[in-house]
Amino acid sequence: MSGYPDSGHHRRDYSEDVDSTATTLQASASSSKAHSFDDGRKYADIELERWDEENSRRTVKGHEEQDDDREDAPETEGLLAHDTAILNTPAAAETARAVDDDEPPAAPPLDEASKPVSWSSLPKKTQLAILTLSRLSEPLTQTSLQAYMFYQLKSFRASHGSPPSDSTVAQQAGILAAAFTGAQMLTAVMWGRLADNERMGRKRVILVGLLGTAIGSLGFGFSGNFKVAVFWRCVGGMLNGNMGVMRTMISEIVREKRFQSRAFLLLPMTFNIGVIVGPLLGGLLADPVGSYPALFGDGYGGWLKRWPYALPNVVMAGFLFCSAMGVIFGLEETLEGLRDKPDYGLRFSRWILRTVFHRKTKQEYTAISSREGVHEDDMEMSGAVQERKTIRKKLPFRRIWTPNILLTLLAHGLLAMHVGTFNNLWFVFLSTPRYTPGAANGDGDSKTIHLPPNYKPHAPFTFTGGLALPPPSIGTALAVMGVIGISLQLLLYPRVSFKMGTLVSYRYSLLLFPLSYTLAPYLATIPSSLPAPQQATGALVWIGITLVLLIQVLARTFALPATAILVNNASPHPSVLGTVHGIAQTVSSATRTVGPAVVGWVYGVGLEKGIVGLAWWVMGAVAIVGAFAARWVKEGDGHEIWLEGEKEEEEHGQGKG
Repeated sequence: MSGYPDSGHHRRDYSEDVDSTATTLQASASSSKAHSFDDGRKYADIELERWDEENSRRTVKGHEEQDDDREDAPETEGLLAHDTAILNTPAAAETARAVDDDEPPAAPPLDEASKPVSWSSLPKKTQLAILTLSRLSEPLTQTSLQAYMFYQLKSFRASHGSPPSDSTVAQQAGILAAAFTGAQMLTAVMWGRLADNERMGRKRVILVGLLGTAIGSLGFGFSGNFKVAVFWRCVGGMLNGNMGVMRTMISEIVREKRFQSRAFLLLPMTFNIGVIVGPLLGGLLADPVGSYPALFGDGYGGWLKRWPYALPNVVMAGFLFCSAMGVIFGLEETLEGLRDKPDYGLRFSRWILRTVFHRKTKQEYTAISSREGVHEDDMEMSGAVQERKTIRKKLPFRRIWTPNILLTLLAHGLLAMHVGTFNNLWFVFLSTPRYTPGAANGDGDSKTIHLPPNYKPHAPFTFTGGLALPPPSIGTALAVMGVIGISLQLLLYPRVSFKMGTLVSYRYSLLLFPLSYTLAPYLATIPSSLPAPQQATGALVWIGITLVLLIQVLARTFALPATAILVNNASPHPSVLGTVHGIAQTVSSATRTVGPAVVGWVYGVGLEKGIVGLAWWVMGAVAIVGAFAARWVKEGDGHEIWLEGEKEEEEHGQGKG
């Protein structure tokens, strides 16, 4: 023990310096708005260098001070161990993961925050890419059906062997669409709750959804009658709650508001890519024996002959299975309580990268407990533990229903109703036979349309018939919608949304939907280069199709990402974010169940009466109501309700930061 009276004072200063540094490192590791993990480590190195310099100055003073320094060495080592323990907190591990994934700082400089966000600046691009590819496989499956569903339903013969009438097929198509979304409606909240549960988590829910959709797709392709087809559509919808969970994961991966407009645009973009590729594949692969007789020959009697519409579903199931593998081996869990749990799929993929491809993978961080070197009475660690307990508090289900969430869900449901119904009604309208003046039209021939007795069309509302497009042409028409959509999303949406804001662009875009629905049925009156009952074609026909799709897709380009952001920010508390998205998917599934079923029935009635535009104009009325309801929607901040102790913890964390 040194005889100098100030040696104890030196040790007390050391303790205060280290505690101050540890507090800084604790705050930096526990707050997403503080310094990163690497910054904290750099600060620790600076403090250690300062301690070494002071030790060196003591060494120069004499051997007695050297002895005193040796007595202080165990204390310094203990303080360093304390500092290391702070760096290994769960919050520090979470910050380290964010740094390894090149996530930009949460509080950018003002000049950067005022600039438009580019695609290359999005954080965690690998995780967003996996989610995007997983989302892509689903619209590929759903939109490929639209190219041939009308003809598959025509192939389901009744007991007497005759094909169903056009009005019956239109109603059956609506029922098929409603079967998928109706099953989703019944299970979406359950999947949202499971996604918020630490026993299940986001990743496993998405995996179940992908595999369930694959099973439903295979069953639908091998269906022999309408009832079996409805059953498998119900199975696919019941097991699929992915849309809400994917939106939840995007909001947890991309927490900064300035990146959200780009990040939430990824899911609608993948839908448009699916609209391009899916119908083309469906049209090319449907009924391959009948479409390519030279390839199969007259004597072919295999499974493709017996199940002419199974091949597109087999291919789509393969896409879904590959997406499921990508989720297992590449997607990281974003649920707070599961981030530190071991993920054997990720460990296996990283082991493959290291051993087979000799690629370096990022280091995994594991949270340490109080028994592994951190004392219970340590004030820094007790603060970190208390903060994690605050984060894990959950808002009761009964408190979710704030006025803003109710109004947002109402507008969201009405939008989903007419947008989802358009997708179903559009391909039915394109497949409907054309009106042939003077012909004895009836229900027994799939190439002619039913007409009421003594029917005479007269403008502007009494006219009938569709465009009679075959599956390849329907695929082309649907692909046009996808090309227009992705072009607008890449070139127009980011700039306009940045200037106008999410809420303003959302409200204005809703006004375009009624216009597109009003104009759509008049495509049947455009002069064609081929006479009826052959398919409608020619420059004027395709210009008209493109114009209607341009208005429709322009509206949905701004409306769909905006409604996802508004639903996300309307969540009253972060702990129920997955549940809120599950509720939103339930609402949209309910309206997308009612919409196609009712409008399909109205479309059939319109064909019976000789007014093909009746269903379209009903849909336009729904769109007007939805635009009116959106006037009361407000953009929230995702944390309208604060639970007990949260504000104090927030202020405490900001004070440390």
